Amino acid sequence: MLDASKVILGTYGQLHIDGVWQSHINKLEASVEIEKRELNLTGTDWKVHKNGAKKGTGTMSGYKVTSDMIRRGFRKFDIISKLDDPESYGHERVRLIRCMPDKIQLANWNAGEEVAEETTFTFEGYELLDPIRAN
Repeated sequence: MLDASKVILGTYGQLHIDGVWQSHINKLEASVEIEKRELNLTGTDWKVHKNGAKKGTGTMSGYKVTSDMIRRGFRKFDIISKLDDPESYGHERVRLIRCMPDKIQLANWNAGEEVAEETTFTFEGYELLDPIRAN
């Protein structure tokens, strides 16, 4: 049976851009999608698939505290995502390689409210630095 204490909460997650911890970021999502080519072959009534190009996309969001994203512009950067929980089997770190924003938010505010910042991006590779393994 699953030990519920080993389920990881995102509370202790961290995001680093080019080695600098972005403490104001409170959400990160990144995924890779593969283009599959559908093939019809003789001798079988099954469609088979060949792997094609991969595409990495993501979104990071949090509170606005600096102008770093505006200053950085559309230059590429690396992200290291660290997912950790003191009760878990360990932590996981994934490096997202050559990230580039899809757009840069220049202004988005309302009087009396915290300013949120969301950046969608693409990336050109990933590396699993530290996997989580059950004991």
